[in-house]
Amino acid sequence: MSDGDKKGKAPQNNKDEDGKGKKLPPKFASLLLEQNPALKQELANMNKDEAAAILANMDLSQMLTGLSVGGKNQKDMASYKFWQTQPVPAFEDAANKQITQGPIKIIDPEKVPQTPGALIEGFEWCTLDLTNDEELKELYELLNNHYVEDDNAMFRFSYSQSFLHWALMSPGWKKEWHVGVRATKSRKLVASICGVPTELRVRGERIKVTEINFLCIHKKLRSKRLTPVLIKEITRRCYVNGIYQAIYTGGVILPTPISSCRYYHRALDWLKLYEVGFSPLPHGSTKARMITKNHLPSATLTPGLRPMESKDIDAVYDLLERYMRRFDMNQAFTREEIDHWLVYKEQPGKEQVVWSYVVEDPETHKITDFVSFYNLESTVIDHAKHESVHAAYLYYYATETAFSDNKKAFKDRLQLLLNDALICAKKAHFDVFNALTSHDNPLFLEELKFGAGDGQLHFYLYNYRAAPIAGGINDKNLPDESKMGGVGIVML
Repeated sequence: MSDGDKKGKAPQNNKDEDGKGKKLPPKFASLLLEQNPALKQELANMNKDEAAAILANMDLSQMLTGLSVGGKNQKDMASYKFWQTQPVPAFEDAANKQITQGPIKIIDPEKVPQTPGALIEGFEWCTLDLTNDEELKELYELLNNHYVEDDNAMFRFSYSQSFLHWALMSPGWKKEWHVGVRATKSRKLVASICGVPTELRVRGERIKVTEINFLCIHKKLRSKRLTPVLIKEITRRCYVNGIYQAIYTGGVILPTPISSCRYYHRALDWLKLYEVGFSPLPHGSTKARMITKNHLPSATLTPGLRPMESKDIDAVYDLLERYMRRFDMNQAFTREEIDHWLVYKEQPGKEQVVWSYVVEDPETHKITDFVSFYNLESTVIDHAKHESVHAAYLYYYATETAFSDNKKAFKDRLQLLLNDALICAKKAHFDVFNALTSHDNPLFLEELKFGAGDGQLHFYLYNYRAAPIAGGINDKNLPDESKMGGVGIVML
């Protein structure tokens, strides 16, 4: 789910459903600040009295939906009261040093309802058929008009129909996990929540999960409290299919992240990013200097680098499996998933979604390295010159040098490999290249001129408890090589 002190007497009513008016207990405030370095840093830049006053006056609703003094990243998310009813770790669990890893609640299949819960009058459940072009188009239009926007309503994710096919019809996909809500009279699609099956490894424990994504509600219905109802329904449908755990992400803090990463951005067309308001002009610099600073070579530098083909699936599968096991939380791919997620198959009328490259040793013909990125555009809202920003997102990568004892050689190899990925993305006419602080990314982000974004991405496990996992950032919210080895999964 993509998408968080004037001392005085606490208000009498501290049980508001949204958490409004419910003051943040000091120990929870401390825990939440530890999990949100951006807010912690923001408060640290103020004088102590001002910071203390702001924190004491923050209520749970602000912490759960804003995660920033200025209320950034506010989204239509379920209430704090709702999450108290769900099998997710409580905030105070984060302070427990003796966390026993495993399911929070054992689900009795006999007690799982076989029919959906009631919806508000005038609306009804539906199951989306994404093999039907009309229904795929309906989901595309809902997401493109009502899904995630930035805080200033300047950009909105623009998921292409090709992207939705790729993201929601992976191996083992289930039609019944593509959930919609329609207006009964008009038949218009007004809300969605979707899932696809996969397997995770969490500190070596392999679990079947549903990846939850595309929780979207029409803007005119945001007051109808549909979010908890959608979450309950996708949960019920997963339970019916014998899947009792899920993974999801969000830009807000909910109970309780297993990890948090920060977004970083590498300009490929700096001038365009400046013109649309995505990239600022640093104080004391000039446009010409910024264009020069972000210049990339015209040709890749890694010998043997070429686009991945179907014949490379087994080699990439072997390399990626070994590489991924180095992380505390990672996706346990199947060969079929490697084929689906990483190999571009040209189809008439379908745009390319994923770009994958391998490095083939010229002498042994062994695949020694692999890197990929995917395409997710953002619409530029009401701009006279530009309609969209073409964004490449770093996907999965792996290199044999990770298994050597030479950390410098590993770091140098990653910087070479990812610099070539930037060049390939530039050639494919992308404007910006985005990456998180997950995987081994702190080894190259700053060296390859990625700039820190103001967005966090929090990772959540549903009905599964585990000790916190490192997200590649330190308490100053900066990439830190000592904090790597935690998150080894990419969520779309």
